[in-house]
Amino acid sequence: MQAPTKLLLAAALCLATTTIGCGDDDSGAAQPTGPTADLSEEITGDNPPFIGSPNLGATFPGYVEHEYVAAGTAVSYRAIGEMTEDGRWTFEEDGSADYRTRVLLRYPDDSANFSGTVIVEWLNVSGGIDAGPDFDSLTEEILRQGHAWAGVSAQLIGVEGGPVLVVAPGAEGLAGEGLKNIDPQRYASLQHPGDGFSFDIFTQIARELGSGSAALEGWVPSRIIAAGESQSAIALVTYYNGVHPLADVFDGFFIHSRGSVSLPLVGPGEWADLAGSLGGANPIFRTDLDAPIFELQAEGDVTGILASADVRQPDSDRFRLWEAAGTAHADAHLLGPIADLTDCGVAINDGPLHLIAKAAFHHLVEWVRTGTPPPTAPLLELASTDPLAIQRDADGIAAGGLRSPPVDVPVYVLSGDPGPSPDILCLLLGSTTPIPETRLDELYTSRQDYEQMYATAADQTIAAGYVLEEDREALLGYSDPSRVAE
Repeated sequence: MQAPTKLLLAAALCLATTTIGCGDDDSGAAQPTGPTADLSEEITGDNPPFIGSPNLGATFPGYVEHEYVAAGTAVSYRAIGEMTEDGRWTFEEDGSADYRTRVLLRYPDDSANFSGTVIVEWLNVSGGIDAGPDFDSLTEEILRQGHAWAGVSAQLIGVEGGPVLVVAPGAEGLAGEGLKNIDPQRYASLQHPGDGFSFDIFTQIARELGSGSAALEGWVPSRIIAAGESQSAIALVTYYNGVHPLADVFDGFFIHSRGSVSLPLVGPGEWADLAGSLGGANPIFRTDLDAPIFELQAEGDVTGILASADVRQPDSDRFRLWEAAGTAHADAHLLGPIADLTDCGVAINDGPLHLIAKAAFHHLVEWVRTGTPPPTAPLLELASTDPLAIQRDADGIAAGGLRSPPVDVPVYVLSGDPGPSPDILCLLLGSTTPIPETRLDELYTSRQDYEQMYATAADQTIAAGYVLEEDREALLGYSDPSRVAE
């Protein structure tokens, strides 16, 4: 469905219904043109919905949370010809299978506060449990704007259990078990047919949410944005290049910390072998589709096991890439209370990636809503391409990339490079290393000098559009005047 058709459908819905998100500058979410998931069955039980994240059990002011079975019959896909590195793939439907997975919904408790934007996040299963890292990164922006969020248990491991790539502290006994074993009373009826069907399951749930679903109070969204971090971002590479041309459900894509590969297509009952795909083909996002993509990469994603530098592509009227200096794939904010339990030999990265992510997502929504493109940002400088390595200054701080005050007015070296621990999780967590006091004396004449320099850098970062004005105090909170002599 091309953009003019979307606009006509959206206009018709706005005339025929009393709804929200129908402003003159709204592009309108794509309406269903295929099967939709049945979201009529709410999931209840003695325990709350399970999602393995720092927000486990949290409540969100002005928001409600409901959990539904998502049921239907999904198709799998096969590629016609080679899945080339330009991303211009041709998929066709293959098999079909029934599914019963779950969707966790969070949305405003008053329709007057709904922005018209629905974020559909492909929940991440790299830790062996469903987690919503993009919700955790974007929470404040979601709440203050009034967006709705849907966390989709898209993959087999999240529902049925299976292999685990990394285990975070506190997840012992849960990782790899799947929802059905974690809470049998609540999730016993779920049934996932395998990761080959994940893409159509994701599509069908988005279609239903875009159609005035009762699960979303009958609200008809103006735009639906797909979101995914890490393995889920890699899944969305496959989705955008092969499935989106067929489904055309999403109005934009938020790609957070992708690797250089794509999630493979697999047979019934199989898990997608992400680890096995590392070192394989390196596809970019195809450039012949309408839906805009915002790709946000941490410094730690650009090299190392994810090697996203291998799939860099130029900014365009439909693609934007930010690489944030001094940030890691996962960090202290994302880990929340378990950060202090994680021993990587040095302190893990404590950079403000989530503040940058909120700005990036804000720009994406405006891009979809009004056509206004996001700001551009320089890429990180590479010292080597074989092997991939970041160029660093004498203090060990990355050169180039999107800059933030903790990087340009430093008292710590924030890095995507990990500490000495060989643990796989630690490879993703970067590091935070104090700058020696003698060096700080060279950088700053006084504590007041440091504070003024930091505040000026914060204002410059906000003016550039890399952090939102609403997050200025949070950005200032990453300063540490106590490290600088008075």
